[in-house]
Amino acid sequence: MNAALTELLAYAQDGLLIGFIVFLRVGAAMALLPAFGESSVPQRVRLGLALGFTAIVMPAVAAQIEPLAEHQKGIPILLATETLAGLALGIALRLFVLALQMAGSIAAQATSLSQVFGGTGIEPQPAVGHLLVFGGLALAVMTGLHVRIAEVLILSYNVLTPGQFPSASILGDWGVGQIAQAFSLAFTLAAPFIIASLIYNVALGVINRAMPQLMVAFVGAPAITAGALILMFLVMPLMLTVWSDALQQFLQNPFGGPK
Repeated sequence: MNAALTELLAYAQDGLLIGFIVFLRVGAAMALLPAFGESSVPQRVRLGLALGFTAIVMPAVAAQIEPLAEHQKGIPILLATETLAGLALGIALRLFVLALQMAGSIAAQATSLSQVFGGTGIEPQPAVGHLLVFGGLALAVMTGLHVRIAEVLILSYNVLTPGQFPSASILGDWGVGQIAQAFSLAFTLAAPFIIASLIYNVALGVINRAMPQLMVAFVGAPAITAGALILMFLVMPLMLTVWSDALQQFLQNPFGGPK
């Protein structure tokens, strides 16, 4: 009986150590993930989600972690490498939320919607950004974000090898590419509002040139507000669809290798 208990205790200790190593990567990513890592989510809930994802990822990667767990001297290195890998994944996914916020800021700058539906969230941002972020996160969760994140975390162990620091040049190029894609996506999403603002300002300038005595600002302000609201009603579903497709494409091939 004692021998069986001793063997079971040793097995449990090995399992806990492997789980802890996996938790380092999952927990670091969870701090930045869309929807699950939002600042509005209580810390205890985020901790529970991190433990849940750890329980999902651990069986799939235990064979890769087990040889590293046998060498106790390698634990300090794992603390750094696994945390770095998790943060890299979390930042790459967080950039999609930042793209929505940037698109909302650009749209608000181009139109007069900055104070409509006032920004009351934890992170101050224009109202259009709030609508885009909450709509995008809801759409992402509805389309199986949790499943895709688990797949990405498991796949990351084949690319970001546990116990090894990733190449700085490769990681840097990958990160710069993700940032460039986020800015490109933000400008793409906000393009209808930029075009509408350009047309509005050109028309306002022509009217002001033709009728200098007319106070075009008093005439144009209600027009741009109403037009921007109508435009937001028409194009926001399309904007969220484009954003969701970009997110799904990234989740299917997060590291840019051959599909």
